[in-house]
Amino acid sequence: MELLCNAPAHASVPDRYVFPPEKRAALQLDGVDGPDDGVTLPVVDMHRAALSGDDGLRRRVAEEIVRAGKEFGFFQVVNHGVGEDVVRGFRDAAAEFFAMPVEEKLPYCSDDQSKPFRLASSTSYDKSETRYWRDYLKLQCHPVSDELVGHWPAEPTSFRPRLAEFSEAAHELAQTLLSLIAEGLGLRADFFAGDLSGGETQMNVNYYPPCPDPSLTLGLLPHCDRHLLTVLSQGDVAGLQARYNGRWLLVRPVPGAFVINFGHQMEIVTNGALASVEHRAITNSAVARMSVATLIMPTMECHIGPAPEMVDEVTNPAKFREFEFSEFMEAYNTAAASREDVLDSFRIHRD
Repeated sequence: MELLCNAPAHASVPDRYVFPPEKRAALQLDGVDGPDDGVTLPVVDMHRAALSGDDGLRRRVAEEIVRAGKEFGFFQVVNHGVGEDVVRGFRDAAAEFFAMPVEEKLPYCSDDQSKPFRLASSTSYDKSETRYWRDYLKLQCHPVSDELVGHWPAEPTSFRPRLAEFSEAAHELAQTLLSLIAEGLGLRADFFAGDLSGGETQMNVNYYPPCPDPSLTLGLLPHCDRHLLTVLSQGDVAGLQARYNGRWLLVRPVPGAFVINFGHQMEIVTNGALASVEHRAITNSAVARMSVATLIMPTMECHIGPAPEMVDEVTNPAKFREFEFSEFMEAYNTAAASREDVLDSFRIHRD
């Protein structure tokens, strides 16, 4: 398997990474398709939600999260309780892993999606031979157990303990966010607990080396996430773009922040109130970029459908049928991550 992280610097983009013109990012100086008019993602200060005894402050944070989610489908959180040393510790360990000699990483290279830890260099969602400008780790990260940790690399020596620490912290943050989202929607605080968020938590660590011509390629094509909630550490290098009002909005890094976005399951459970929004990754020619996405999943046996509290048969009837999450995963893979194609499989069509 060819890995970009071990390849010599390219003077030009190899043909296999060059996308058709209609799928490229039309890059401007600030990395968006046209001026962004000063629009930025909302930044939610979660410290207020943690203040004991002040239900009013917690309620306002919950409402702020839902308001941001309804408009953008994305928002950033600060003062979230995950220590900077925890974030930096794992990011440094992951960067050290990508920098290791290729022969030390080859045992982890695999396209077998059933493996609990694997390293790969990706091809595109549309099943073509065009390749993203990206290497990635895909792994199971929670619940942490001795058996699971045994699948993680022993080198660098910091990798296992730093990943375990980061995984626990990110999972706890996700559960706090889900509780706030539920409260902001008028649902009981533990609505998302149990099977809806109790699947094996997965993580994608994406590594985007400097690219000689970012206008020709992409780190990731536009897609929506298949799961419930994503907690993303994107570091201090911009590259994530979210679809907003028909154009691409660059998600500008905020020091110490996590980027939060909703997956298809959130859209279905909330009957469309909180939508899963298309996003993509662009590259740059100056520096490498690394993002760490923690993905909160339902159990495969979880029965999913619009929450009764989010449905009104007169003004807001159910938009989606009920299904088992394993069925959704099959449809998602068949639809090659196309937002409308996959949702259409579960949408209720009315005359």
